[in-house]
Amino acid sequence: MQEILTEYYRTAPSLGAIRPFEAAKDAVGFFRFGKDILCYGKCSSGVAPDFQASAEFDASKAVSITGSEIRLPFDISNVIENLRKEHYVGHLNVGRKKLTHHTLIRNSYYFVRDLLPVWVRRHLQRAYLKDWQDLPFPHWPVDFTVDSLHEAFLRISMRVQGCDKVPFIWFWPDGASACLILTHDVETAAGRDFTSSLMDIDVSHGFKSSFQVVPEERYEVPDSYVNEIRSRGFEFNIHDLNHDGRLFREKSEFLKHANQINEYVKRYNARGFRSGAMYRNQNWFGAFEFSYDMSVPNVAHLEPQRGGCCTVIPYFVGKILEIPLTTTQDYTIFHILNDYSIDLWKKQIDLIQRRNGLISFIAHPDYLINRRARGVYESLVAHLRETTDRNGIWGTLPGEVDRWWRARSAMKLVEDSSGWRIEGPGSERARVAYATLEGDRIVYNIGKTSVSSP
Repeated sequence: MQEILTEYYRTAPSLGAIRPFEAAKDAVGFFRFGKDILCYGKCSSGVAPDFQASAEFDASKAVSITGSEIRLPFDISNVIENLRKEHYVGHLNVGRKKLTHHTLIRNSYYFVRDLLPVWVRRHLQRAYLKDWQDLPFPHWPVDFTVDSLHEAFLRISMRVQGCDKVPFIWFWPDGASACLILTHDVETAAGRDFTSSLMDIDVSHGFKSSFQVVPEERYEVPDSYVNEIRSRGFEFNIHDLNHDGRLFREKSEFLKHANQINEYVKRYNARGFRSGAMYRNQNWFGAFEFSYDMSVPNVAHLEPQRGGCCTVIPYFVGKILEIPLTTTQDYTIFHILNDYSIDLWKKQIDLIQRRNGLISFIAHPDYLINRRARGVYESLVAHLRETTDRNGIWGTLPGEVDRWWRARSAMKLVEDSSGWRIEGPGSERARVAYATLEGDRIVYNIGKTSVSSP
């Protein structure tokens, strides 16, 4: 289980052994690790069938330490996978699922969606999402449960080893404090035709972004359009197949559509993908052949498919790198919350950068044609420009995040007579960082830069 810390932090494997107890029960449920960290899985010290009772089962009280060996009442790798892959979702509200969350209702909506006036669609969407503030988990507006679990186990390992400082490979290149990406999903022909104007806005604030384009049915995708995006230094990715909301409905149908998507990936030489309306099943991702996915929200309270991966750090799903969406979509803010400000975005940006995570956005050219919405977006990118400059945030493209994360995952931390150094392709941009214990928290230090983990 030591590889859990090695994968996340890229530490040298010298923090002692972490082993799980054999689970005494077959029951899967919710429990806590300490007061604030929610877990989902098997635990020999007991689990609750629902979220509300999880506080009664604190697994941290059942941790056993013998010498340098740490024994846990659960398998941390399994719990992290359950959170990242959203296996907990079906058990959050057992017996209380609403009719509007039924698959039949969702399929019926998408069957008639194109026949409905825009105002009717928005009314139905608001009705579907009206309970979003009542959802107990993940934590709104950004959830750090997976990140907090890693920090908690690093802290335990450090205390058992009697060390107050652990070297690791910093999360982002060149010592950046956090990472920022802008992405644009093109849903209609009108959005496609507004792409040039949106690129102008991004460039005027010093940003390049990615455009996810629907390859079938919705609109034509001429070669000139693809070439313009790429010639200006932006990324071209695939957005679903036809954006009908049915991609993950049934396994055999999904596999057929995944093959078609893979053909478009090859045709356009694309490396990234996002599904329509953020529908997803990470257990099926093995059928895809693209390099990275951007279909999993951090918190999905306001998405058609509820859940969330509970992390602000990219992670691998098999061979695919998942680059999660960590902020609220523009459509949701404008048309579901009826908020034409950047206040929520500013709050999310602040929370994520404090945890040195990925700040990722979706803004649709289709919805930014409207002058009022476009003005809000321009305020956002102006704020992002100021924030990235002030705080040393790495503003980049999702493809570059994919390249960096793959390179970082292959790097090694090596100690020699002069101290710690990093080996591996791309290591010239990597930085040795240190996790230092200060009371009950871990503080990260990179050279002269110091950032604290709450």
